[in-house]
Amino acid sequence: MVRHGVGRALTATAVVAVFALSACSGDAETPSAGATTARASGGSSSPAAPTIEQQHSVPAPGPRQPGVLAPADILVVGAQTLDPDKVAAIERMKHVTLLQLALSDATVENKALTVAAVDPGAYRSFTPLHSADFQKGWDRVAGGELALKDRLEDKVPLDANGYLRLGGATDAPSVHVGAYVQQQPLIDAVVNQTWVKTLGMTPDNALLVRAGKAAPKELAKQLRKLFGDEASVTLVDKATRIGLQPGARQIAVVTGTVAQAVGVYRYTVLGGGHIAPDADWVREHIVTEAVPILGAVTCNRVIFPQLKAALQEIIDRGLADKIHPGQYAGCYYPRFIAGTTTLSNHAFGLALDINAVENQRGTVGLIDRGVVQIFQEWGFTWGGTWHYTDPMHFELNSVVTPKLESAKQK
Repeated sequence: MVRHGVGRALTATAVVAVFALSACSGDAETPSAGATTARASGGSSSPAAPTIEQQHSVPAPGPRQPGVLAPADILVVGAQTLDPDKVAAIERMKHVTLLQLALSDATVENKALTVAAVDPGAYRSFTPLHSADFQKGWDRVAGGELALKDRLEDKVPLDANGYLRLGGATDAPSVHVGAYVQQQPLIDAVVNQTWVKTLGMTPDNALLVRAGKAAPKELAKQLRKLFGDEASVTLVDKATRIGLQPGARQIAVVTGTVAQAVGVYRYTVLGGGHIAPDADWVREHIVTEAVPILGAVTCNRVIFPQLKAALQEIIDRGLADKIHPGQYAGCYYPRFIAGTTTLSNHAFGLALDINAVENQRGTVGLIDRGVVQIFQEWGFTWGGTWHYTDPMHFELNSVVTPKLESAKQK
């Protein structure tokens, strides 16, 4: 396992998040006995990589080939597959090198992890030397497993067999974590390219670009002019050290079970963790409506049928006094998770926090488990079961159509 961490910071930027519905929900088969996660640090040895799924296996990359070994200076991300003619134009630029890949964000316990589907043999040259030469790690990626950023080792919820579910729903695709490697900055995890369809990713929608002898800042200006509004262009080094330049356009492509509720999410980073979604997106998706018990709430319009149905059932079951309207902590919050540059489902209006005072992060919480059960029956995930618990938090993970009680009984 390679353990190396890269932090991220943003100041002011325009961003787009594009949600895509997961194309397949089948979990990968259980690894063979003795399968472990590859570790490079500490010098410990590991068994050979297991083959997780034949359809997600590609030929092993072999030893790293001689050539440039350096992270990208610029990250380009589009909502759709990038125009091949524009990519070719960049390839013709003198001294500039690039790698095309698929990039998306998967929401895991209310945090968006940036996942890249790559050619492992080519991508490794964008990581530090000790990661690039970690042969077992890249063999694992070629074999169908996921390589996760080392600083996330104990911060994401793996199941008993070492799988990470990429999405909030119980039927979201799972990938076995085979290695921990220091990634290219702004990327949290990588899989090989066979996972693009399974994870509902957009093929070839991103570029890692090395400026070579060119000034990265000037090259970034050229790329912004080339792509216009079709893609974001981020100076990676500035983003990881001191934050993005005000006004820089970004695109985060996010996969998830309720992806259709969000579509293309454009926003501007204001600083201090706050963001300003584009007014058109807000008008289309965010509304304020009255719901049982809580009164007027502001959320994504998709959430309301299930939220109203869940709250009404709570009343019908005599549990209304278990929810305290004075402790309602909101639904639509256009900001990053505190202290990070990670979007949460609150940014999309797809989560709400109730009984906040007595259900703090990291606790089992006091919220009535009958209330929890009802929310779960109506398609919500409860944060109380997470790796780092958040018992006040309920987020939409599947679309359930409310029906009249008489219809349910037929």
